[in-house]
Amino acid sequence: MGDERFLLKDMFNRETIGVIADAVAAADSRFDPAAFLASVFDDEWGDRELKQRMRHAAECLRVGLPDDYGAALEILVRAAPSADAAGFAAMILSDFVEAFGIDDLAASIPALEVFTRNVSAEFAVRPFLVRYPDRMLEQMHKWAGSDDPTLRRLASEGTRPRLPWGMALKQYQADPAPLFPLLEGLAHDPSEVVRRSVANNLNDIAKDHPDLVVDVLARWQDGSAEVSGITRHALRVLLKQGHIGALRLLGFEPDPAVALSKLSVEPGTVPVGGKVSVSFTVRSAADEPQSVMVDGVVHYARPTGATTKVFKWKTGELGPGETWSIERSVTLKPMSTRRIEPGIHSCEVQINGDRVARIEFEVTA
Repeated sequence: MGDERFLLKDMFNRETIGVIADAVAAADSRFDPAAFLASVFDDEWGDRELKQRMRHAAECLRVGLPDDYGAALEILVRAAPSADAAGFAAMILSDFVEAFGIDDLAASIPALEVFTRNVSAEFAVRPFLVRYPDRMLEQMHKWAGSDDPTLRRLASEGTRPRLPWGMALKQYQADPAPLFPLLEGLAHDPSEVVRRSVANNLNDIAKDHPDLVVDVLARWQDGSAEVSGITRHALRVLLKQGHIGALRLLGFEPDPAVALSKLSVEPGTVPVGGKVSVSFTVRSAADEPQSVMVDGVVHYARPTGATTKVFKWKTGELGPGETWSIERSVTLKPMSTRRIEPGIHSCEVQINGDRVARIEFEVTA
């Protein structure tokens, strides 16, 4: 697809930022929308990535607003309902707070409460959590108790230690204990979006403290659908890694009584952009049903060493003497997040965390 590929940064464009310009102008007649747009779309605009575009637009917005931060913020708060039509680009309002409001917590927090109703302020709250850890954690608990699901989600998403594209929260990477009461209070939230955020937060924590997250989730188990769903999603990476505690918590015992046979890959040689089909059978050798999770672990050849991607292939209950016949495609099409190089690639079959068989295939230019 090349240059035709849609990029998230393209959501910051003349149309969406124009919506923001009009909204701010409607909120304050002194604001010049034409001058703002001219400064935003300068000669370097096309080369800026997503976060750079957002910050550049916020900086241009700052120039066109009153010098007093509080006065400028009042204008943006009045503009927020109309700016909602800008979609994802409305995040510029929260970024304004992140860029210019760190010294005025009292004014910034109420504004973020407004802006997060348009687009989540999960990025903007992070510098405040670093500067004011105790006060902001208290604020997160207040938001977690709100009737507004966007604020409850912000309480969880904003405290993720490793939020993609966001500032890392190193204090919670080192010691996530303060987060667990906050997250547990949201574990039965009526909003699936909020519960998914809780699971993502736990998944972040598990990258530094895997055993701790498994222990916490084990204590949370109450048979509810909400906690069960959070557990499955929070442990998804640990399951792919074969973490025994995570597997057992979800009912998958290591070293199940199964036999794998008839492993094959077709074709054995394929060009970049093609695909291969991996097939095999898994037969139970047990007298009782077993919970079985089958993954495909694909190793992509690189000049400096292979990179690995784990795919979920089949999960379920395998009955006594039952056989699963499994066939899955492995696509070798280059992606923005994955290069495909010529060379010897391979695929391993992983069952309940154990890698039990491996097969190779060649990718040509």
